[in-house]
Order: sequence, then C-alpha cells, then structure tokens
Amino acid sequence: MALYRSIEEGYEIVNLVTIMPRRPDSWMFHYPNIRLADLFAEAVGIAHVKAETSGRKEAEVEDLKKLLATLDIDAVVSGAISSQYQKSRIDRICRELDLKSITPLWHNDPLKLLNELIKIKIEAMIVGVYAHGFTAAWLGRKLDKAAINDLVELTRKYQVSLVGEGGEYETLVLDAPFFRKKIRLVETERVWENQSGHLLIRKAVLAEKRKKEKGEGKSNSHTSEP
Repeated sequence: MALYRSIEEGYEIVNLVTIMPRRPDSWMFHYPNIRLADLFAEAVGIAHVKAETSGRKEAEVEDLKKLLATLDIDAVVSGAISSQYQKSRIDRICRELDLKSITPLWHNDPLKLLNELIKIKIEAMIVGVYAHGFTAAWLGRKLDKAAINDLVELTRKYQVSLVGEGGEYETLVLDAPFFRKKIRLVETERVWENQSGHLLIRKAVLAEKRKKEKGEGKSNSHTSEP
C-alpha cells in the first residue's frame, strides 16, 4: 500500500530494498517466505537490492543503514502505520544518511486501509499468524471482506493489531494495480506448531495478467523455488 501511494503521488521509485533476517523473530523485518521478494520485484518491474541480517534487535537496523548507504537515493518510503518502534528507527537512519523519510500510511485508520486495499484490488494473502485467536485455517486466506470482518472480531476479543503491525500476522501480495505480472502459488505447505505457524511456499511463478489488465501473453515467465 505504501508503494502504491508513493507511485500515485508521483515519486520515482528506483529500488525495492529487502532485509532478510536469518531468524523468524526479527523485530523490524518480515520473515515468512522473504526470498519471494525477488519474484515480487520482478512482478513490479523495479530494481531490487537486498542484504541478510542476523535479525538481532538494533543490529538489524544497522544492517539496513549499511545497505541504504550504498544507494543513489534521496528518500526512503516505509509502510509504518502506528508503530513508533519501526518509524523512529527508519527516521533516525534517514537523518544520519541525509535522506527524507516518507511514510504514506502513518496514522491512517487501520480499517479504512484494509477496505482501501480491497477497493484498489491489491490481492494479499495471509502467510503467517502468531497471535492468540488465530488458527491454521488463516494460513493461505485472502484478505477479502469476510477476512476483514473476522479480523475486526479478533481485534475486539484479543486486542490484536487490525493490520498485523505488532507481528500478529504476515501477508504476501500476489497482485496489485502496479504489477506487470502477478504471482501465482504452485506448491504450499502449512507449518503449524505451538498455536502459531506460516504458509511455506515451496514453488511460485509469475503469470500474465488478464487481457484487460495487462494484455495477452504466455502463462508463466519465471519460477521461484525457495
């Protein structure tokens, strides 16, 4: 959503930046199926840069700073909504590197954001759940109206973040208006243990979008098997 809004506002997006933690409990960065970021970047058609991190608190922030310092950029876009933890650290990195910190979603209403996601046809799937109230049935579930209603109920019962910003759940975007191709999952497996789990994506491919979206073409162009 942050990328979508940045494009709509006329920013030139020159790089997608991914930090890949080597541990699942990173404080800052997405973990489940993170290597699919390569496929995401190809689907969007934007150059992709990445680096690994230990995932240790604060050290992983410095790893992000090191990577950003190598790029010819003047600003950083991030998707923080209400997490002061995330935003304050990215803001600090930007100050130290003399970059502008852009947060298009900051302090937006979470429910309105989820409804906007559906309205503009961003296709997102839940691929990890880590909070009380979630079950394995959530893994692989698309974020649609019914899912949003259920998330609202979970928020009411268990005070989870409606948008998963506290790490309650993780998502994977399969398609969006700015995608040149869409991501299609071919082989997946639910991994569930101790009341939490993730959808392990064993194989995914890029597929042409429908004619009205992107014109006709072959069904697949690239395969990812993390």
